[in-house]
Amino acid sequence: MKQAVMFGAGNIGRGFIGALLGQAGWHVTFADVAEPIIEAMKEQKCYTVHVMDQNSCEFTISDIDAVYSNKNEEVVPALAACDLITTAVGAVIIPRIAPTIAEGIKARKAAGNENILNIVCCENGIRVTSLLKENVMPLLNEEEAAYAEQYVGFADCAVDRIAPKPSFDNILDSAVEEYFEWDVERSAWKGELPDIPGMTFVDNLMACLERKLFTLNSGHAITAYLGNLKGYETIIDSIQDEAIGTIVHEAMKESGEGLIKEFDFDPDTHHAYVERIFRRFQNPYLQDEVKRVGREPIRKISASDRLNKPLMTAYNYGLPVDHMIFGIAAALRYDNPDDAQSAELIAKIKENGVEAALEQYTGLTPDHPLFTRILDVYRALALV
Repeated sequence: MKQAVMFGAGNIGRGFIGALLGQAGWHVTFADVAEPIIEAMKEQKCYTVHVMDQNSCEFTISDIDAVYSNKNEEVVPALAACDLITTAVGAVIIPRIAPTIAEGIKARKAAGNENILNIVCCENGIRVTSLLKENVMPLLNEEEAAYAEQYVGFADCAVDRIAPKPSFDNILDSAVEEYFEWDVERSAWKGELPDIPGMTFVDNLMACLERKLFTLNSGHAITAYLGNLKGYETIIDSIQDEAIGTIVHEAMKESGEGLIKEFDFDPDTHHAYVERIFRRFQNPYLQDEVKRVGREPIRKISASDRLNKPLMTAYNYGLPVDHMIFGIAAALRYDNPDDAQSAELIAKIKENGVEAALEQYTGLTPDHPLFTRILDVYRALALV
């Protein structure tokens, strides 16, 4: 039986990636630091996935195990024996797990394990697996690095599935929408391609990554930040506000025109994709929290992420961006004391002014035409 180690036992880890692997007959060992989750997994050895959509259903994932990801005596043996490592921990956590991954590779070499290992980071970001590799390889000596180059594949991917956090009686139960995509870069995969229903191997991964990140994740984030300003707690309540829904829909269309130019997408096909994504935000069965979607605003307004990159792509093609600028402007007003990045952002604005924060976190300079336009919207949002 094929063995997988899944870093991250949250809703995406359990309800999406771990579930697909389990359904394909893989034994999945979840690695996390959350004691209640790990202990429950060690005891129960299974959990239920609730598909909350028009075609709702439930199914059980069994034959699972769990280890603490911060205890090398537990996680390293699992890494030394597995065939696949996947992650769903958040892009900012990836550098922190690199030392553990490196120890697993060292253990494989020491044991003479010449079976192919592939690593796929299933995060909302651009080439996050490559980021992990950049952090892992310097931790290996010359012989270990040569071993990794021969036997370890680092394959980037694009993932797409909404997984909110409703409350269930069982702490392990997970909720997801029906729709999903998991696109893995074919050229970076080592060895034989596995038969995992739901995993698709693609040649042009960047097109898949940016299409998803700058449509679904971009629109999702704008919805969350505008919804937060109006006091909404869920995405469904936010998007049903006519003013918010209009801005989000138009922003996604603006982003789409940039993507069509950038990747030569078929316009009709991509326009249909935008409409499908917008409808997914209105799924009444998913009570997705604004705080979950809006977390880590500094990352989301950075030059390569979901609010900034599509804005600049469309702008540089000379396309309208009147609604996309609401994303960064509203993110600058995201005040959530429980979110470390939000707290940092608000403190920066209070201490140095919004202009300094906008320049530092987005990379935009005051002489850029969009700088003033974003600030104008930021100030107008104070009246919301």
